[in-house]
This record gives sequence, C-alpha cells and structure tokens, in this order.
Amino acid sequence: MTASSPAIPAALVQSARDLIAAANRVLIVTHIQPDGDAIGSLLGLGLVLRAAGKEAVLGCDDPAPENFRFLPGAGEITPEPEGEFDLIIAVDISDPRRMGAIGARLGRPPHILLDHHLTNQGFAAVNLLDAEAASTGELVTELLEPLGLPLPQPAATCLLAGMLTDTIGFRTSNTTPKTLHLAEKLMEAGAPLATLYKAVLNRRSFEAVRLWAEGLAHLNQDGSIVWASLSLKGRRASGYGGAGDADLIDILTTVRDAKVAIVFSERADRTVKVSWRSSPDINVAQLALSFGGGGHAPAAGAEIPGTLAEVEKKVILATKALVNGAAPST
Repeated sequence: MTASSPAIPAALVQSARDLIAAANRVLIVTHIQPDGDAIGSLLGLGLVLRAAGKEAVLGCDDPAPENFRFLPGAGEITPEPEGEFDLIIAVDISDPRRMGAIGARLGRPPHILLDHHLTNQGFAAVNLLDAEAASTGELVTELLEPLGLPLPQPAATCLLAGMLTDTIGFRTSNTTPKTLHLAEKLMEAGAPLATLYKAVLNRRSFEAVRLWAEGLAHLNQDGSIVWASLSLKGRRASGYGGAGDADLIDILTTVRDAKVAIVFSERADRTVKVSWRSSPDINVAQLALSFGGGGHAPAAGAEIPGTLAEVEKKVILATKALVNGAAPST
C-alpha cells in the first residue's frame, strides 16, 4: 500500500481500506449549503466507489450550487437517502451538526470521515483528517491509492473542481507543491483544468452578480478590516437563489489594506451567516469557533443567532480584538 499523508496514521488508513473493501452499499454525505470542495469531494468519491464496484448514494441536504451542476453525478445528489447502508462516509464536514437533517435521521456517526478543516475534532469511527491539505478534494485524491481505489476520469474532474474552488485557482497560502502534484495526477486522469477553471471560478449568473451589487452597496472598512452586509431584503431583490454569498468574500479580499474580510448574510430564521477570510498571519478559525463555527486558519465561518445589526456589531468587535492581538471572545 502506497504511503498516504504523514498527518494520518497508517493504521487508520488501513482500517478505512478494510471497511471500504467489505462494503457493498455506501452512503457518502457532505455538509449543508455545500461549496465546491464539498460537492467535488462528494461526487468524486462517489464515482470512485462506483468504479470499484460499489453502490454509492450521494447525500446532501442542499443541491449543488448552480455553477457546479455540470459536474458528473451532480443531479443524483439527494436530501433523502433511502434504504440501508453498510458504510457511511462523511466528506468535508467539520462538525456533525453540519450533516444537517441527513445526519439527524441516520442517528449514528459515520464510519469514515475525510476532512481538512483545522477545527475538526473527529466524530467518526475512523477519522482521516489532515489540516495541512489545501482541500478535501486534495485529501481524497491523495488517499485513493492507499485505500485501494481507482481514479476514473469523471471522478478526477469532480475532485479537481473541488481543489480549484478551495484554493481559488491555486492562489491560497496553503497551496503546496503536493497540491500541484496531485492536481497534475487528476489532469493525467483526464480532468480538464482550463474548462473547470472557467466554469467554477470565472463564470456566474446575472443574479449572483446582482447579489454582489447588494453587498458592495453596504461595504465598510475600519482599519485593516473590510466587510459587506447582505440583508434578507437585498438577497431577495437580487433574485439569487443560493444560500451563500456567491463568492463575494473573494472580492473583498482584493482590498489592498485589508487583513481580514467579512461577509454577513442575513437569514430568514433570524441567524446571520458570517464568512471570514484573512491574511496568513491571522487565524480566523479560532474566532469562528468562539461563535460556534469553524474552518481553516485563513478561511472560516459561523451561523450566529441575532439580527444583522447585532451580529455585525459583536463580530466586528471580536475581529478587531483578534487583529490587535487579543484572544477572541463573544
């Protein structure tokens, strides 16, 4: 068996390999309100398992975002997996609550978890975690050979889409030579880099751009912190049907003097989705954790109860404290 990530003990990889080899019907589930890495990992691993002769069901409470629905298998994602499963695998999920209604109905933890979030404490029987991986797509790709699994072309396409999303086209600070080597491996398996780059990073709907306009109309800066707020009214006016910010956060990170960028998205259930992005020297994952969320050192999020104004006020105060070197608190 080829060596996998040094962050994951070989015994855990062998346990996962044994579980997969013995399974016939597998449920793979990813987190609610999925991003590209979640969808790419879900579809990629599902297609890999099918190529290995398994029946793989793709589960997620929410459908794939619009710009990922062209990926092979995206139309098969279901919020209500049916039947019995002899193996449950979770991908790109940092907290069991992020499994949503699917997790609640299962009533038991997954057998295997693959994830790269820094704040993930592990909630499966076998936890394959590597916070140094730039994406879960990268981690899945690296583990395929050690797990005894093939790499068909459709799966390679999905996994590369996930890697491109989480690295913003291999531009994040956690992109490593290993990341690029594994991307090369996916390309050698037939993943079309140029096509994927254009589809997942450079094309979006008119409604998504209108959402950007709503957010940029409420753009603020205080020192090295820049943020935009998306009210529920503004979201509805844009016509954008997605649950996220349509990557508005990536626009804010281009502000020259900003060390931290934040997007506040008001929800109908009186919560606010908060997304942070930061420069490499600032760890926003622990800040997100203090608000009940999680993520990576330079990219994290949380769903916080309260009005838009209330959440914005306390999050900006906590972020200022973090930037100034104080411990985050709520």
